[in-house]
Amino acid sequence: MPLIAALFALGSAICTGLSSALQQRAAKRERHRRAPDPGLLIILLHRPLWLFGWVPDLVGTALQALALGFGALALVQPLLASGLFFAIPIESAMARTRPHVRDLIAAALGLAGLTAFLATAQPGSGVTDPSVGAWLGVGAAAGAATAICLIVSTRTTGAARGGVLGVATGLFYAMLASLLKPITTMLSENPASVLTSWHLYALIPVAIGALALTANAFQSGRLAAPLTALTLVDPAASVLIGVLAFEEKLSFGGVRIVIEVAAVAVMVTGIWLASTRRHLRAATGH
Repeated sequence: MPLIAALFALGSAICTGLSSALQQRAAKRERHRRAPDPGLLIILLHRPLWLFGWVPDLVGTALQALALGFGALALVQPLLASGLFFAIPIESAMARTRPHVRDLIAAALGLAGLTAFLATAQPGSGVTDPSVGAWLGVGAAAGAATAICLIVSTRTTGAARGGVLGVATGLFYAMLASLLKPITTMLSENPASVLTSWHLYALIPVAIGALALTANAFQSGRLAAPLTALTLVDPAASVLIGVLAFEEKLSFGGVRIVIEVAAVAVMVTGIWLASTRRHLRAATGH
């Protein structure tokens, strides 16, 4: 069973990598925007390549569901994150260039740090729906962090800009996952209650914002920069929201805290490596 789960998870990761590469290729064909532009998403929704990029994403989602049906979350999730590692050579193949060693090292470091952190911290279950005060606190913190990223993105170019926007996108996806959690519970207990829940109506603009940020992030530099930041910030921010809002518990005892701090440092190093390169390369995207 674990082998079957691993194969499905790797298939999902490959599909995710292909989807990201296709969507990035579509985004980079459009006129570059200095500041994040929500209108870019509307333009891309009329582009066949961008729309086709969602096909492997949907296949990947189905394979993810199958993987989770055959294997444990602790096995499946790290393998799913390896979609980042597949996206880099796929992007290079489409551009008929060689993958940058720096990008591959950044992806490997980021995935190693993420896997080590999740395996060591072992997040536990908490409440199904936080209090209104907790939601407001999370929303304010995520909003402030996103605003800072957007401001910084207007003052950077190339891979650095892609990395910063990737961080903002990861924050949005973490919020999206957090809102989906109570909605999933409602669907299993009382489906009709979802229509009267504020979570659904908050989820819609967050989902649109995540898509718009993804489009803008993919326009900047090589795919490794925004995708590394997005792939790592999403689960990391989700864990933080889980602890602060959902009252989930992390394991910090003994040597665990040392491993966790080191793992976070490795993840940050991966994002930094993917988001920094010589100015010439940042400007040209190569």
